[in-house]
Amino acid sequence: MQFRDRHDAGQRLAEALAFLKGRKDLLVLGIPRGGVVVAAEVARALGAPLDVFIARKIGAPGNPELAIGAVASSGDVVLDERLIAGLRVPADYIEAETARQRQEIARRMAAYRGDRPPPKLAGKTVVLVDDGVATGATTLAALRALRAAGPAELILAVPVGPPDTIARLSAEADRVICLHTPEWFWAVGAFYVDFSQTTDEEVVRLLRETP
Repeated sequence: MQFRDRHDAGQRLAEALAFLKGRKDLLVLGIPRGGVVVAAEVARALGAPLDVFIARKIGAPGNPELAIGAVASSGDVVLDERLIAGLRVPADYIEAETARQRQEIARRMAAYRGDRPPPKLAGKTVVLVDDGVATGATTLAALRALRAAGPAELILAVPVGPPDTIARLSAEADRVICLHTPEWFWAVGAFYVDFSQTTDEEVVRLLRETP
């Protein structure tokens, strides 16, 4: 399975989430940046409000795409202790990288939300959306932080992810909707024809246009 772009992925994901349409307690959260494009399509189709939840990966030394952990906008940090030990990542590197990602989260929160208060999640049906998962570190941090906020139901919805990651994340959410779980998985972008970078400006526009 391959998606034309994030809009196509979001529309297909919305079809799989059609059972939620009409729910009054529904809230769709996109993980910036690319996940917000997918989430906007889901929110429109379901008639649900759209917001963001930010989580940032903590990359390995010399390989920033390899997640050794993640930090969420709530402040929650999830670390892959086994991978950290295997790579012999020093503690001071983790502290510095965590602080750097927290600064980036603060920058994005200000850019995307301004002075708007974060949405209330307690008692809501929360659908967390991204454009795909690989190691799942950032998604795991986000799910654990959202769970602590007390939603009535926590659903993860992604177009694509490897089977082992999806299985691991299924233990953190009440329900996981994933359209494609290929055994041979190398990168999220490989399953998109167009996986061009999403800008901060596009995220702000989508949040403004999707009530």
